[in-house]
Amino acid sequence: MKLLVTGGAGFIGSNFIRHVLGKGEVSVVNLDVLTYAGNLENLAGLEDSPDYTFVHGDICHRDPVVKAMEGVDAVVHFAAESHVDRSIESAFPFVQTNVVGTQNLLALARELEVGRFVHVSTDEVYGELEWRDPDMATYTPDDPGPFFTEETPLSPRSPYSASKAGSDLLALSYHRTHGLDVVVTRCTNNYGPYQFPEKLVPLMIANALEDEPLPVYGDGLNIRDWIHVDDHCRGVEAALHRGKAGEVYNFGGHAERTNLQVVREILGILGKGEDAIRFVADRKGHDRRYAVLPEKARRELGWVPEVEFPQGMADTVAWYAENRDWWQRVRSGEYRDYYQRMYGTGGRYQPG
Repeated sequence: MKLLVTGGAGFIGSNFIRHVLGKGEVSVVNLDVLTYAGNLENLAGLEDSPDYTFVHGDICHRDPVVKAMEGVDAVVHFAAESHVDRSIESAFPFVQTNVVGTQNLLALARELEVGRFVHVSTDEVYGELEWRDPDMATYTPDDPGPFFTEETPLSPRSPYSASKAGSDLLALSYHRTHGLDVVVTRCTNNYGPYQFPEKLVPLMIANALEDEPLPVYGDGLNIRDWIHVDDHCRGVEAALHRGKAGEVYNFGGHAERTNLQVVREILGILGKGEDAIRFVADRKGHDRRYAVLPEKARRELGWVPEVEFPQGMADTVAWYAENRDWWQRVRSGEYRDYYQRMYGTGGRYQPG
């Protein structure tokens, strides 16, 4: 099978490419425009693989998409603007990439007769769940509280999640109107290696390692369900091979934590005290709780999360501690030099 992976230089996309290539059953074309969060160092070591090709291009433009998409059996669409804070500052890039870019990919997938289109989305499109005890004291297997399911109406509350909801509906409309073989996946908060250090987990780990303050929004009691990126990648792979056309599948890690609990766990793993925690002004429209029920994925795809949060977080902290050079280059902007060395003028690949 030959796959086109969009946004493959990002956090989840690069982990997915490493996951599927590690099995030796597919070849991958990686289409990425390399915005600030796209880092080809995430895929270092794959450049000479006969099963991997990189195309530098924007999903909003026809020519690079056609170049990357011709001859592929399926598209796995990760490419997106995804940081809520940035969408609050300016929504235009989110509408352009997440909506217009997805439309371009769908139209060309139909034109080029691609067999399957997996559209990777987020649980944030569902809105906000009922907020219960922030200390999680009332959360038991018999009384877990409400969850998002695939039938939950969409109710996005940020420009980012609204743009993703729009792209979800576009993708599903291409199945219903044109018969395109589309599957949509929605996932909870990811953590793991290669995550851009503006997100909560890598930011807290990096700051703690450098003895810098740890900024926590509001009261720190916003609740998220956390899933290790390896489990998410297995879920997307399962949807690619076993998902039903026109269906949506939720992936969650059964690991609800408040943001403050996550920060405290990171500090505990590193053997550091909590005096560095700083509560800062809350994000506008900050949703209190997200959590999905991944029962449909278990039933139809045979997928369940395998990485327990305590072990997954310990492994993640260890990865960032062992790969200081990676995130320090990201923080300084030096990671962008890698593209010029490997793919710039005279490099291995030319722009799409």
